[in-house]
Amino acid sequence: MKLLKRSKPKARIRQSGLIVLAALLVGSAGFRLVPLAEPAFALVDAATDNDMTKTDAPLAETRELGDILQRLLAREQAVEAREAELIDREIALQIAEEAITSKLDELVAAEEQLSATIARADVAFEDDVTNLTQIFGQMKPKQAAALFGEMEPEFAAGFLARMAPEDSAGILAAMDPRTAYSVSVVMAGRNANVPTD
Repeated sequence: MKLLKRSKPKARIRQSGLIVLAALLVGSAGFRLVPLAEPAFALVDAATDNDMTKTDAPLAETRELGDILQRLLAREQAVEAREAELIDREIALQIAEEAITSKLDELVAAEEQLSATIARADVAFEDDVTNLTQIFGQMKPKQAAALFGEMEPEFAAGFLARMAPEDSAGILAAMDPRTAYSVSVVMAGRNANVPTD
C-alpha cells in the first residue's frame, strides 16, 4: 500500500504536466489560428451583412412597390372621378343641345308663321291700296283733287303713281298748284335712288 501512495503523486504530476502541455499546445495553436480566423470571421460578418441587406432589400422594395401602388390607385380614382365629371358634362351638353334645337325649331316655326302673316298682310295691304286706287280713279277729278289736297304729298304721290296717267293728270290739274307741285316732286323723286347698273 505504501507503493500505491507514492505512485499517486507522480501520476498527479504527470497528469498536471500533461494538462499544462496540452494547454500550451492549444494556446500555441490558438495564436497560430487567430490570424487565419480573422478572414473567416470577416467572411461570416460579410455574409451576415449580406443576408441582412438581402432581407432589408425586399422590405424596401415592398415598401416602394406599396407606395407606387397607392399612387396608382389614387391616380386611377382621380381619372375615374374626372371621367364621371366629363360624362355628367356631356349629358348636360346633350340636354342643352336638345333644348337649343327645340328652341331653334320653335323659332323657325314662329318665323315661318310670321313670314306667312306678313305675306298675308302685304297681300291685304296691296289689295286695299289697289281697291283705293281704283276708287280714286273712278271719282271725278275735282272731288279726288279735294281729297288728295288733304293727304300728305308722299301718300298722295303713292296713289297717283298707281293710277292710269290720264286719271292722275286730271286730279293733279284740279289740285291747288302748290300741292300739285309738291306731289309731282315726290313722284319724280321716288325712283331717283334706284341703282342704274
